[in-house]
Amino acid sequence: MAEFTLELNDDQKQVRDWLHGFAADVIRPAAAEWDEREETPWPVIQEAAKVGIYSLDFYAQQFFDPTGLGIPMAMEELFWGDAGIALSIVGTGLAAVGVLANGTEEQIGTWIPQMYGDANDVKVAAFCSSEPDAGSDVASMRTRAVYDQAKDEWVLNGTKTWATNGGIANVHVVVAVVDAELGSKGHASFIVPPNTPGLSQGQKFKKHGIRASHTAEVVLEDVRVPGHCLLGGTEKLDQRMARARERAQSGGERVKNAAMATFEASRPAVGAMAVGTARAAYEVALDYAKTRTQFGRPIIDNQGIAFQLADMRTQIDAARLLVWRASWMATTGKPFESAEGSMSKLYASETAKKVTAQAIQILGGNGFTREYPVERMHRDAAIYTIFEGTSEIQRLVIARTLSGMPIR
Repeated sequence: MAEFTLELNDDQKQVRDWLHGFAADVIRPAAAEWDEREETPWPVIQEAAKVGIYSLDFYAQQFFDPTGLGIPMAMEELFWGDAGIALSIVGTGLAAVGVLANGTEEQIGTWIPQMYGDANDVKVAAFCSSEPDAGSDVASMRTRAVYDQAKDEWVLNGTKTWATNGGIANVHVVVAVVDAELGSKGHASFIVPPNTPGLSQGQKFKKHGIRASHTAEVVLEDVRVPGHCLLGGTEKLDQRMARARERAQSGGERVKNAAMATFEASRPAVGAMAVGTARAAYEVALDYAKTRTQFGRPIIDNQGIAFQLADMRTQIDAARLLVWRASWMATTGKPFESAEGSMSKLYASETAKKVTAQAIQILGGNGFTREYPVERMHRDAAIYTIFEGTSEIQRLVIARTLSGMPIR
């Protein structure tokens, strides 16, 4: 088991510097254009694929880093470049994590490569869980999966929303209700292969921030997928459902939910994204405060500005430490006894909103214009307190963990 450390090793530093260079040289120069276009930045994704950043091998190397710091370090650097473009590059990872967390070895080997494609023909994937009436309340999910035993097929019907890469993805991972009586314990995840009839893109959302990332509804109308597309397989599902029914009758311990397992695994990574955006805004504000003169001196000489920057830096470093701790705990198998994963996402996401707002204030009128990037960073930062569990849900998870109440 790797010991917790605050120092990156030489290999990690090399990867960090490589990612930082890509973010600085490729992502940042394209950020404003793709934010305005509100389209998936395919050329940038292809560039990431060509150098090996957008690939299964790269994310596997970071995912299996024994210190747990590979993924958060990578997320911070890419999102330091730009949140919208970075989310387009890493958005496929949520679907991949869904398969890694719940799939068989055969499913992992079959479907994850198809999520990425290759440098000459890049693909993306989508994880579809949220619905118009079921966001934080996953128990209200209405999308149904019914097994057709005669054809060994699952038939999916419903509408998903807020799906990153929804409708344009090569592979969709869809969470659906198998047994409605079990609430969130009656859910299962399914692979929807490329070009499956009945799956279509619904509304594409025009968003406040992360506008270079494609977000849309996914409509499922009698979508038939082979039995082997049930993540984990039928035997595992039957066993899980049987345990859920037994515990529901006895009032015993709760059973792990497939969608929640995916979110639990990804929350520290989202925290790292928020740290990257916050750090980017802080650095712009710091440079501006050093060079902007008022009343004959740089504005950083004013205590009101200097103290803001001191608080911003302290909050960013604290957020990073929480993210690194949670990532290390997840990798080394230490349980989140105090909801450390939710803590990391909560604090980092709230920090990103606060720090980007302070950066606008330090830049004054310039910060409110699109001539400077902090207004875009502030718009982007708003998403971190919303997706993959709102800040209110993170606080609920933390509170219930501390009190011993069940987390539904």
